[in-house]
Amino acid sequence: MHEELASIGKSIIINGELSGSEDLTIEGKVDGKIELRDHVLTVGANGRIKAQVTAKAIVVFGQVTGNLSATEKVDIKDSGSVEGDIVAPRVAIADGSHFRGSIDMQKKEQPTTDRTLGGFKAEPKPQVPDNGELARV
Repeated sequence: MHEELASIGKSIIINGELSGSEDLTIEGKVDGKIELRDHVLTVGANGRIKAQVTAKAIVVFGQVTGNLSATEKVDIKDSGSVEGDIVAPRVAIADGSHFRGSIDMQKKEQPTTDRTLGGFKAEPKPQVPDNGELARV
């Protein structure tokens, strides 16, 4: 089955919040906020974005002004331009692209080691004495 990709054409202008649960390509202009938490946002070569962007992955061929936050990767292609801060575990900036801002490449939270391994015991939760002053449910 062929899955249709959602796209915003180059003559389309959106002001406000844009969110969805599918991959999206933007060739037009978006001002505001873009949220595609579990999906890929592609800013096409004609795309002009002035927004705070949150997505699983963000690929930039056009221009983005605003902070980018991705759970997997931000990829700025050679024709792409980003002015803003990036937070993502992986960032690729192609030769010839434009970037101005900061990059925070914090890794995803790693599961903490089981403290029962290697002879360590889990730390007990602190006990809160019930002296009658705690709220009753």
